[in-house]
Amino acid sequence: MRKILVIDDEKPTLSMFQMFLKVYGFTVYTAENGEQGLKIFQKENPSIVITDIKMPGMDGLEVLKKIKEISPATEVIIITGHGDVDLTIEAMNLSATDFINKPIQKKALDAALKRAEERLSLVESNEEEISWTLKDNIAVVDIQGNINASHEDMFMSVYDEIEKKGHEKILLHFSENSSVSGAGIGVLIQILTKSNDKGYRLAIAGLSENMEKFFQIVGINQMAQIFKDQEEAFTYLKSET
Repeated sequence: MRKILVIDDEKPTLSMFQMFLKVYGFTVYTAENGEQGLKIFQKENPSIVITDIKMPGMDGLEVLKKIKEISPATEVIIITGHGDVDLTIEAMNLSATDFINKPIQKKALDAALKRAEERLSLVESNEEEISWTLKDNIAVVDIQGNINASHEDMFMSVYDEIEKKGHEKILLHFSENSSVSGAGIGVLIQILTKSNDKGYRLAIAGLSENMEKFFQIVGINQMAQIFKDQEEAFTYLKSET
């Protein structure tokens, strides 16, 4: 049974989370502020933390930063308002792995928790997070898990291998459980810039709704076409225009 910690200064929100998460089978811990949340985190070491981004005193960004310093592998999901675009970007730059908007919808919470569980299972299984295969003369790069600065060498190694083999059509196929931190976006921009400079044809597919929003916020959609599924991306890559 996984442990989960929820940090929010609104008691009704904490009660809602506690009710839902216990039904899901989690051992649930709650905190009404960042300081209390960090103390519980250090004592209980939960694998998933959900924290509001705006709180009196120690806000969610500071909580996120300190948790990642203590335990980089912890899944941290931030709660944001619909207008908190700059704060969302800052949180992802600090390696938050997902975000959900207020008012919190059960569907969005379910999806975020499912992605977090899959990423944790991936780490525990030691399965490769970045790999590639050739399909219909298109290099398909499969990406899963939490992509951050530590994946730069792996990402560039895969890309260099594709380049050496002369493949000029590339699909970056993200698993729906994938999360890309701010540093991971930096690595992705390197690859997209290099590909565009060489005139390669690129497409991106498979992103979760949240990651697609994040990619649009940081301008990745200006560097490569983004598609909902792999088949749409294949149709685009095979076309001549």
